[in-house]
This record gives sequence, structure tokens and C-alpha cells, in this order.
Amino acid sequence: MDVSTLIDDLSTATGSDNVIIDDAIKRSHETGYRSGHGIASAVVYPTTLLALWNILKACHQNDAVVIPQAANTGLTEGSTPKDEYSRPMVVISTMRLKGLHFLEEGKQVVALPGATLFELSQKLAPMGREPHSVIGSTSLGATVVGGVCNNSGGALCRRGPAYTELALYARVNADNELELINELGIDLGELPEDILPKVEKGYFPDASVHHGVGKASDDNYQTIIRGADQPGAARYNNDPRLLHGASGSAGKVVVFAVRLDTFEQEKDVTTYYVGTNKTQQLSDFRFRFLKEASRLPITTEYLHRELFDVAKRYGKDSFLIIKWLGTQRLPAAFKLKTRIDNLFRKVTFLPAPFSDHILQAASRLLPSPLPKRLHTWRDAYEHHLIIRVNGDMREETEHFLDECFDHNAWFQCTSDEGERAMLHRFAAAGAAVRYRTIHHKNVEDILALDIALSRNDPEWFEQLPESISKDIVHRLYYGHFFCHVFHQDYIFRRGADVNALKNAMLDILDKRGAEYPAEHNVGHLYPAKEDLANFYRQLDPTNRFNPGIGKMSRSPNYE
Repeated sequence: MDVSTLIDDLSTATGSDNVIIDDAIKRSHETGYRSGHGIASAVVYPTTLLALWNILKACHQNDAVVIPQAANTGLTEGSTPKDEYSRPMVVISTMRLKGLHFLEEGKQVVALPGATLFELSQKLAPMGREPHSVIGSTSLGATVVGGVCNNSGGALCRRGPAYTELALYARVNADNELELINELGIDLGELPEDILPKVEKGYFPDASVHHGVGKASDDNYQTIIRGADQPGAARYNNDPRLLHGASGSAGKVVVFAVRLDTFEQEKDVTTYYVGTNKTQQLSDFRFRFLKEASRLPITTEYLHRELFDVAKRYGKDSFLIIKWLGTQRLPAAFKLKTRIDNLFRKVTFLPAPFSDHILQAASRLLPSPLPKRLHTWRDAYEHHLIIRVNGDMREETEHFLDECFDHNAWFQCTSDEGERAMLHRFAAAGAAVRYRTIHHKNVEDILALDIALSRNDPEWFEQLPESISKDIVHRLYYGHFFCHVFHQDYIFRRGADVNALKNAMLDILDKRGAEYPAEHNVGHLYPAKEDLANFYRQLDPTNRFNPGIGKMSRSPNYE
């Protein structure tokens, strides 16, 4: 294949300034947020939905494969190239395709590919509403569409994973024809040239919008999470219940828009901080609350003492940046950090990423931002739980706390303590990566697992055999306790066979009936199970989009 012809056709589709072939500029799109790398023939930045359609036509005509990419905040290499392909490969960055259009006074939103969760949160706030997820990748610039494509989880007990049956997307069908599928539940016309400008402008006359034609959120999740005495995971990426069109598609189609429900903003929030040295106490609390409480809590976030310590040291700057700058400035701060790291990467004798070393050194000079009571609970207890409820649930919640935990093992946080406890939990997510960066000479790698245990599994706290644990420097356990989804980050000593250890650990999880990954998608790191693999083949029968994810074939037609 003559790649130069492909480049010319892409330039015609969207303008030569939006087609990148320079290796240095492509690199950030070719490298995963945590790991993974491959080479793209070009990176393309469409600026309109119609340009995106024309780019897809150019790729189709030139037999090029496509990797759709939004903010590239995924943790399993699913939105970047991986190694080599037998065909030319184009990364399409959708981040310039901004747009949020609200229906029913904000009860639903139609989001374009580049619209971020953060932007959606900001626009919904004056309406007294929120998106399905309000922490985590929201602050990193993750997109609304990306969350849907990955069935992203989120920490909120009442809302479940990002899910919709209402979307507008392009695919190549079994007859090798590029087609635009309108499942938005909105009458927009027949031709892409008619449909796409209307979606971009949000031209949705009331008569064209249909209701009750499909779900725009996972409205069954509250029933599922309450099944604490039932087998099976509450939520995970391979769940066939949540595979539909764009939802769970993971780049096997190119999504132009999704239509989603929004939710009433949580008000009058009370935060409790709980400590225990007995895992059974946490199990009993979870079971009783889920089975007996009148309503679900807002969030229940678990931290282990070892994670508390590592996050306190290696997540301090993240904590302080959020505290000082506010979440509204975080996306810009992360962009600036990326530019600085790209600039200093050219200076080969400096450690990379350079900004992490500077931030870590600076943070050592500052006192701990954690409240005194959190330090006291850290010293007294191995296991920590942050539970947030609405104010009208205080009496009921405190009844369960008194029934399930030792006297004085919990306290109601002040507003400042509650905010700092949740910031500490947020900073924990990046602590392992920072540790590896600072101690790269002594660390082989990080293994980050996000697992969904069976809802009725009482042995939720992992006990690893000595054959595995001897190679681990730190085990960092945290997660969303009531849905039994846990993030388990392992930092391995230099010289450890991380791949072999990973296989051994996954074998243990398989025997326990756990599901993985729970909320970061299979990407290139995990095999797609049968239901998910069949879903990918159904969406993309010629294997044109994001080939190789789920450890599937990279070849045309999955040969």
C-alpha cells in the first residue's frame, strides 16, 4: 500500500494541517497513559463531524485500519497502537470535536466525541444535575464517549457503569461497506451529509426526539449491587448485559455522538471515616447495609494502610494541586505537564518524566495535608472505609456503624476532613506510577489489576502465596467496596518475572470466580472472553477498527 496516497487523501478530507506524520508529535498518541506503544502512519485531528466521516472514507478506500482515540487516559493500552500491523494504521484523535447538547432541561445530554466528563460536570452544575461519574478520570480529561465505549465504572453506588443504547456511530459491515448507524432516537435524515451537521449544531426539534426507544443509563444497577448474597460480579467489562452498539465497543466502531441520562446533584452530603483490623466487620457492614438500608449510599471507598502510606508520600503533590487549583484547572495542568515532559525528553541525561521528579522533590518539603484524625486512624487500623451518604440517612447509617464496628472505630467527618479524605483516595490512584518513576532502578514494573469479585465472596481481602509475594515491594489495595470492585496495584522488585507472576495471580482470580478487568476494559492486556469477542466481531466483522484488542487477531476478517 502506498502510504503517501493515504496521507494525501486524509489531507483532502480534513486539511493538511490536521494530518500529523512527524514522529515527535505523533508520540503522545502512540503511547498509552500507563504502558503500550506502536507506530501510526498518521495521526489525524478532525475538526467537524463531517470531516471525521470523510477521514473514515479515506481510510476505507486505502485499506487502512483505524484506532479512534479520545483523551488517551485508558490504563490497558486500548486506545493506542500496539506493536506492528500488516496494514497502514491511522490514529484519529477526536478531542477537537467538542459539543454538549441538552434535552429535557438537562435530564439528558447528547455528547460529541471530544466532550469531556469535566466539561459536562461544569455545564450540568447550574442545572442541579451531574453525569454518571464525578471523580477519577473526570479530572484527567476523559471524554463522555470514551466512558461509554469502555463501560467505565465510576464510584457511585446508585448509577452504575456508563451505558446507553442511544448512539450515532460508523462501522464497516460484513459486505465491506462503510455505514453510519443512527441509534440516537432522533430523526436526522438519511445521508451522513444531512445527519452530521445537525448533530454538531444540536439541531433537535422536539418532534424529532423520541423517548422510550432505548435506555440511556444502566437503570438496573441498584438492584444488582444490592444482591450481596448472590453469585456473580456487580459490574465488569465483559458483562454481556452492557454490550450494545457504542456501549462497550472499545474502538471497534467510530462513535460520533451518544445520548445519556443525567442525574440529580447530590446535596447535604455527610462523610464517615471508618477503621478496622477485622475484615469480617467490613463484610458484615456491607452485607447488612445493602440488604437492609432504605437507600444506597453515595459512595463507599476502601483503602488499605499500605496504600494510605504510599499515597501520602507519592500522591501528596496531586492532592495539593487539586486542593489549591481546584478541579476546574486540572485538565489544563495535566496538559502543561505533558508539554514540559515532552520538552525535557530531548535532554537524555535527565530522568523521565522530568516533571514527576521535580514535583516529588518539592512535595517532600511540604507538611502532610491530611487531617490529624486520619493519621490517628492510620496508626490504629489496617483497613479504612470512607462512606458518603445524604444527610437524611445519617441516623440509619450510624445505626449500622454502631452495630458492625468496635466502639469509637468511626467518626463523622467535618466538611474539611471529608474533602481531604476523598482527595487522598483520589491521589492514591497515581501513587504506584509515581513510586515506579522515582524508584525505577529498583522496580521491575507495576501490575495494575482492577477486579470484580463475586458479590457474595466473603474473602475479599487477598492473601497471596509466598511464591508470589516474595517478589512484591508494595501491594496497594483500594476500591469501591459495596460493588466489590477493587484496584490492586503491585510494585515488583527489579528482576521479577512480571508476566509469569501476572498469569499466576490471574489463575488465582479465575479459581475464585472473579471478573477482570472490572472498569478499564480489556485493551491489549487481557483476553476478551467469548461474549465480548463475539460482540467485537459483530460490530466490526472485517476487523477494520482497533484490531488486536482483547488479544484477538490483527488480520483482516480475523484470519
